[in-house]
Amino acid sequence: MEQKLWSISELADECGITTRAIRFYEDKGLLQPQRAGSNRVYNYKDKARLTLILRGKRLGFSLEDIGEFLSLYHAECDPAHTSQLRYLLDKVQAKVQALRQQQEDLALTLQELTRIETECLSHLPDSEITPHPLTPSPSRGEGEQKC
Repeated sequence: MEQKLWSISELADECGITTRAIRFYEDKGLLQPQRAGSNRVYNYKDKARLTLILRGKRLGFSLEDIGEFLSLYHAECDPAHTSQLRYLLDKVQAKVQALRQQQEDLALTLQELTRIETECLSHLPDSEITPHPLTPSPSRGEGEQKC
């Protein structure tokens, strides 16, 4: 059975990122593609690693953390991936705790800003109040990563 290989542009298109991003991850040592002459070729394992890198970045992990996680993957030494799972669990729990703290901080900030807004509005005549539409958040549909 022949193994599927991707060129750098095919892999970039499939994952919804740029070839420059893939080369960046290579420069950081996170990807090590094979070469066919002067061209990079990526196999299924490379694509899986890239998927994990992109997921880690999307979840807010540093490239250092992602690299450490990937370096712990040794199927022959640890078929149950225990060390990898322990490392990931520690990082995930720390990230969840940090995000919960940020969520609390944001809630307090929103409460305070809403209180200030209400106070300001109560001191202005109605003719001076102009509606301020909420700024829509950026759409994730365009340019969204697929891997």
